[in-house]
Amino acid sequence: MSKTPADIAPLQDIMARLCNPHDGCPWDVAQTFATIAPYTIEEAYEVADAIESGDMAALKDELGDLLFQVVFHSQMASEQKAFDLSDVISAICEKMLRRHPHVFAAPGSVSPGWDEIKAAERAGKPSEDRSALSGVALSLPALSRAEKIQDRAARIGFDWDDIADVRAKVLEELEEVEQATGQAELEDEIGDLLFAAVNLARHHHVDPETALRRASGKFERRFRAMEADAGEAFPGLSLDEKEALWQKVKRAER
Repeated sequence: MSKTPADIAPLQDIMARLCNPHDGCPWDVAQTFATIAPYTIEEAYEVADAIESGDMAALKDELGDLLFQVVFHSQMASEQKAFDLSDVISAICEKMLRRHPHVFAAPGSVSPGWDEIKAAERAGKPSEDRSALSGVALSLPALSRAEKIQDRAARIGFDWDDIADVRAKVLEELEEVEQATGQAELEDEIGDLLFAAVNLARHHHVDPETALRRASGKFERRFRAMEADAGEAFPGLSLDEKEALWQKVKRAER
């Protein structure tokens, strides 16, 4: 039996009621774009977590929470007479049609490539925002933002040709970390090292954010196994004893 297409209007009505200054929810009424932004980011991460775990029921739930964030921001914008949810939907539909002429253009027509389309979009922005790096969100996780900035630069030819040069750059930055004097210089050089490591990941076609999340997850899994193995005695063990437990856990995973 086919399902009736979902109607987003009831969700809009719920949001409007929650934000009603007279009889809505005091917490919702008090929110602004800035106060809600962290929740929007958190919900996006929870979507990613559900995908990573393969839990489709959780994914459905988290996508609903993320959709609610879109409706929340749209409701606040509507109250300011800036735009509403219909404008958001219309804008994304227009963008997808514009960016996929190879799918939606008339048969036989010649379609511009993705980079050409993006360049044309940037050209239509104010002159101060025509950089090849424009549009890379400041609020992205640092690793993801570094990768996107590097990728944008690479599209217009500013990139290493040989991956050996990328590896050499990582080693160079590591040497500069070791030679740094003072906390400020050390922070700067470690930042350069991380940026170079992201570049190495990009050249290997590895998403650095995903790689680090998985590495963190692996460390957490092994550390918890060490704690479970040693019990309450774990904090008091020597470093050598903890290292022995670490190696034991690694062997067990193989």
